[in-house]
Amino acid sequence: MHVRLVRPAAVAISVAGALGWAPAASAQPSEPTPWASAAPAETPAPDAGSVEITTKDTAGDVLAGAEFLLLDASGLEAGRGTTDVQGTVTFPDLVPGIYRLKATSSGSPLHDLVADQDVIVTPGATTRLTVTSPFKTAKVHLQVKDDKTGKLLPGATVNIGTGTATLLTLTTGSKGTASGELPVSSRATRYWAKQIMAPAGYDLHKPIKTFTAGPGSPVTVTVTNAKTATVPKPSPSDKPTHRPAPTPSTPGKPSSGADGTVPSAPSTSTPAADATTTAAEIPVDAPKPKAPTGSLAHTGADATPWIATGAGLLVTAGAAALVVARRRTVGGSGSESDGKNS
Repeated sequence: MHVRLVRPAAVAISVAGALGWAPAASAQPSEPTPWASAAPAETPAPDAGSVEITTKDTAGDVLAGAEFLLLDASGLEAGRGTTDVQGTVTFPDLVPGIYRLKATSSGSPLHDLVADQDVIVTPGATTRLTVTSPFKTAKVHLQVKDDKTGKLLPGATVNIGTGTATLLTLTTGSKGTASGELPVSSRATRYWAKQIMAPAGYDLHKPIKTFTAGPGSPVTVTVTNAKTATVPKPSPSDKPTHRPAPTPSTPGKPSSGADGTVPSAPSTSTPAADATTTAAEIPVDAPKPKAPTGSLAHTGADATPWIATGAGLLVTAGAAALVVARRRTVGGSGSESDGKNS
């Protein structure tokens, strides 16, 4: 009996407990348990994709420590990561679509941030993308100076480049200097500088200068110019002095110039006949030039030798006549004396 009384009581207690728990459970809304909600995150959706980023610089070296941010089409953050020693970072379990990739750090003091770009995620595939981070530009300071005094010269134009490409053109201002940013392709890049226009009053600097620049480092390029040689102007004292005209000479007597030279005989108004003209070509009735009265006919030669020669002949003739007369006198006297003696 005792057993029968105990067993129904237990049944009644269990039933009462069941009845008391059932209404409370039906009154509260059903919520998933924490372990049930975490299960879908561990198992990616069958159509999910991923993005793998590899970073390098323009020299081909991988960059570790570069940081990237991935944004979805709504602009919300879909992932964030940092490249490893291989220069790689992966964004897994991405819903297919278009994403925006932003670089927040290059991971190197020598490199600049790469520009933002879009990435397309396809279902069940990995999109691999190589990002090239550029080197930081070099700061170039150009100065043009006088090669003797060191004075800074404005108005000079210089081209700067590497290989066969011109990368930068600088013109010095009023202070004789100019500055600019030069693209860099390696940790130590070699460049050339060539002047294409010289300052006013200076010769062009023809030699080509070479220099080396690194990423983000300042470098100074100096070009010197020599002044253009000037031709001296003639002095007023170098001009020829005015020489007075010779005074007219008397007829028949040659006049000497200031330097003692005897000028040539003046030409007549009648032009001389051409040496090639024959006698047949000269007209018979052509007027002949008249000799001036009281003087010998002008033949183009000096008359003084002729006068001297004539005077000499006259003196000689007179002396000869005198000798003949004396001989005759002496001969006659001899004849008379011979007659008297006979």
